[in-house]
Amino acid sequence: MAKILLFDWGNTIMVDFGLPGPMYTWDRVAWVDGAEKALAALSSRYTCCLATNAGASTTPEVLMALKRVGAEKYFKHIFLAKEIGFKKPDKQFFRVIMDHFALPPASFVMIGDHYLNDCEGAKNAGLMTVFFNAKHLKGDFPLADAVTGNLDELETIIDQL
Repeated sequence: MAKILLFDWGNTIMVDFGLPGPMYTWDRVAWVDGAEKALAALSSRYTCCLATNAGASTTPEVLMALKRVGAEKYFKHIFLAKEIGFKKPDKQFFRVIMDHFALPPASFVMIGDHYLNDCEGAKNAGLMTVFFNAKHLKGDFPLADAVTGNLDELETIIDQL
C-alpha cells in the first residue's frame, strides 16, 4: 500500500504560466483546479512530497511560491532534480527519493501531468503512477496505473491503488 505521494509541481499543483525566473517572483500564481482539495484530503493520510524537474527555483524558493497559495503546509519534503543530481524520467531520480525514505517502490505513487517524465520514469523505477491528463490527450498510457483529467478524482484513485 502506498505511503508516500510524489507530486509534480508545475501544472499538477500550481499553474505554470511560463514566466521567467523562479515562480515565487511571478506577478501571479495559482492552484491547478482541484489540487488544493485533493491535497487537503490526502495529506492527512499520506506523506505528500513534491518531486519536480523545476530548474529555476531552489527549495527555499519553491517554498516561497507554495506559500503564496497556502500549499506549503501539505508537503513534508521537496525533491528538486537540480539538487538530487538526476532529472525525471531517469529512474535514479526516483531511487534517490526511495533511499531517502528507506522504503520499497510499492510504497510510492507518482502523480504528474507529463506522461514521459512522471509516469514512465517512475514506473521504470517500480513506483505506481497516476497520469494527470488535464489536456485530455488521446492515446494509450500503459505505464500509468490510473489516468485522470480531474484532480477531484485523485483521492478515490489513490485509495484504490
